[in-house]
Amino acid sequence: MIKFLNLKSLILFMFLGTSSLVFGQTVSGVVTDDSSQPVPGVSVVVKGTTTGTTTDFDGKYSLNANNGDTLVFSYVGYETQEAVVTGSTLNVTLQSGVALDAVVLLGNRSKPRTILDSPVPIDNISAEELTSGGQPTIEAMLTFKVPSFNAQPQAISDATAHYDPADLRGLGPSRTLVLVNGKRKNQSAQVYLNRTPGKGEVGVDLKSIPTAAIERVEILRDGASAQYGSDAIAGVINMVLKKDAQFSTFSAKTGITSEGDGFNFATDFNTTLGFGEGGFVNLTLGYYNQKLTNRAGTPGVADLPSDARDYEIEWAQNNPDLGMHVGQPDLEKGDVFVNMSHPVGENSEFYSFHGYTLRTGRSFAYYRAPYWRRDVADANFITTDGNFQGYQPTFEARIKDHINSAGLKMDLGEGWNADASLTFGKNSVDYTVNNSVNRDYLADNGTSPRTFNPGGYSLSNVIGNLDFSKVFSDVVSGSFGLEYKKEKFEAREGNPLSYYGAGSDSFAGIKPEESGEWDRNNFAAYAGLDFDISDALLLGVAGRYEDFSDFGDNFSWKLNGRYKLGSAGALRASYSTGFRAPTLHQRHLTNSQYIIVASSPEPLLQGTLANNNPAVEALGVPNLFAETSRNMSAGITYQFDRNFSASLDFYSINVDDRVLFSSQIGADGDDTTTNPVEQILEDNGVVAVQFFINAGDTKTTGADLVLNYRNMDFGAGKLHANLAANFNKTTIDAINTPDALAQNGYDIFARIEKGLITSARPRSKVILGLDYESDKVNVGLYNTMFGKVTITSPNGAEFDQELSSKIATDLSLSYKFTDNLSLTGIVNNLFDVYPDVTKASTGTAQAGSRFVYSSEVQQLGQLGTNFSIGLNYKF
Repeated sequence: MIKFLNLKSLILFMFLGTSSLVFGQTVSGVVTDDSSQPVPGVSVVVKGTTTGTTTDFDGKYSLNANNGDTLVFSYVGYETQEAVVTGSTLNVTLQSGVALDAVVLLGNRSKPRTILDSPVPIDNISAEELTSGGQPTIEAMLTFKVPSFNAQPQAISDATAHYDPADLRGLGPSRTLVLVNGKRKNQSAQVYLNRTPGKGEVGVDLKSIPTAAIERVEILRDGASAQYGSDAIAGVINMVLKKDAQFSTFSAKTGITSEGDGFNFATDFNTTLGFGEGGFVNLTLGYYNQKLTNRAGTPGVADLPSDARDYEIEWAQNNPDLGMHVGQPDLEKGDVFVNMSHPVGENSEFYSFHGYTLRTGRSFAYYRAPYWRRDVADANFITTDGNFQGYQPTFEARIKDHINSAGLKMDLGEGWNADASLTFGKNSVDYTVNNSVNRDYLADNGTSPRTFNPGGYSLSNVIGNLDFSKVFSDVVSGSFGLEYKKEKFEAREGNPLSYYGAGSDSFAGIKPEESGEWDRNNFAAYAGLDFDISDALLLGVAGRYEDFSDFGDNFSWKLNGRYKLGSAGALRASYSTGFRAPTLHQRHLTNSQYIIVASSPEPLLQGTLANNNPAVEALGVPNLFAETSRNMSAGITYQFDRNFSASLDFYSINVDDRVLFSSQIGADGDDTTTNPVEQILEDNGVVAVQFFINAGDTKTTGADLVLNYRNMDFGAGKLHANLAANFNKTTIDAINTPDALAQNGYDIFARIEKGLITSARPRSKVILGLDYESDKVNVGLYNTMFGKVTITSPNGAEFDQELSSKIATDLSLSYKFTDNLSLTGIVNNLFDVYPDVTKASTGTAQAGSRFVYSSEVQQLGQLGTNFSIGLNYKF
């Protein structure tokens, strides 16, 4: 028996890497900061020995010590604290540090690390910081807080107007992975098909995550496919939900633009309830309503055709804006989010979170001017002869999004930890087109419905995860795990009258042959090891294998390292490969849609065929497969003192075989002969086609700079300053055209499509934030400079237009009536700054100057000045 115990002790000694064993009582506790939040990663050591441990992700620790021993609690950026053991429980509160001292969950699974300790750049943005700028939704908040993140409302772009495509580092919505509490968030049901940034891609519906439920947002600005799988080429955004909050909070906010439109109202409530013995339930309820804005141009009679009729001339004179609505859509949404946890035994924890969002929205299509729809006028359908005023279809969406996750975190003993979870998420959208006409049905029957139900789409996934981690010794820590995911995409058939003939004007319904359900599954296995070679040098390696049922497998790997410059700074670098699986939408979507075409003054009906359609296959387009990437980054971060920190990171990202949404492929304009491509289209019964294809090789290079200076004495309070910037450039190195198309002179990706990748997002963004805090008054002044963008002309480079940099200034003033009640007034875009007016010479489908500002490239949006006031109460 003695021999056995000695052998067991020796094995434990070798396996755990401890240099001494203390056989005292077990002492445990929780380490929190001065806001009562747990602090992971704190070093806890018995003074005078090498016996020690670190706190876990919940700030908990446990080690052997005797009464009278002194425990030393230390962490970079916090004052080292000593406490004497007087029993089995010892809880400690540390003084909070600045940004680089924050512990983040992203980028590692085995050992909690601070931003300073991490070998890759990570932002950690609190909910308070997110909301300070007064933006209404999470994607708008991140746009004005994170230089490399961009999202803006889209005007007149069908369903895209209700989603706001968002991306990191200009790499498109598909290449940023979004997590909620570390679990993969389902993508949206909608493909962005119109001429906007992110065209042909699919993102996550960020509007479905209410800010009131968020404790903080972590942003990993580095390729992470080797750790998290598909989509993490540009980086990872993790929304960390509120947990056992100390206060219940209620807020209400309302605002309006200086033009008198865009009225909005928001209210939310967050509280924590007890759950059994030691558990909690955090509940969030939210409501948001916004009205439309209109920034349409006024071409008036200048748009009339040479054969204009008298009533058409009169209409244009009376309606110089030609009936257009160009701006943000109407929107109404409600949110319910629940985050809960309960201990299971002494060493395990059950957790779950659930979110449900329902929103409705109304955007506007192009106004069908009377001279555009003379067939409807001559049918005397809407009005009697000579009084036709045209009509403006509305595109109305009903969007539902929910995510549900449940799991069990387990302490398996001897340093092993496990996390088993199951996550289900779904996004669905159903459409209604109002105030429209089916012109073919009208011609055949003398009448037409005015309201249509074109169908809708949904995307869902079920994900099972099993993760293990262990700190093997002071030097080695590791993690590994398994993941299984099943996805389903559904296209729901519209009402028959919505797809009769060419379909309902502005948005044709989903036909029976375009509807259906498609699914796939994939299995993944990953592993990672971190080697703390010394206090200064950290090296890490990670690998991930995935096998998809519809296109095959992929292996991604990553190497990273960090070298500390004393106790305050670090050099860091990484190299990784990555991948993005083509979405089910991109593989199976088939539809007909009215879109904006540069050569036409009005929207035209265009067709999209699925990747495996016989006509697409006959053109030599291969089955979609995974994009792959090579990511390199290097940087330095330094904390000069407790209040001043800085970081600078450079990156280079090559994406090969990027999935593109092609230009329209149709007739070549030669009516005398039929080329082989035209023959293929004719044989398959289509006139023209667009499709998804792995065809693009791109390179994105850039740099991120962050400077933070806090706690400067200023009058009766403190002044905090933040300067953050991103500089980037994307080039297209190759477009790989199938032989059948290349040999017949087809350009599958026209220069105007290329411009949406290379120049539709700002090439730079600089954010300067100043916050003043005192006992009663808080003042925030934020300046965001959006860099240049370029409108790419279909007529040639000489007609391109570069839009100059613009600065948006936001001012907030908050007054605390009591510690619990405050009132905040905010002016966004204080100086009423707009993008440069688009030149008609660009020929970029501005439809006779109906748009003042480009609908195809984005900087700071088209809202102008917005005033808002909000009330916050905690109890």
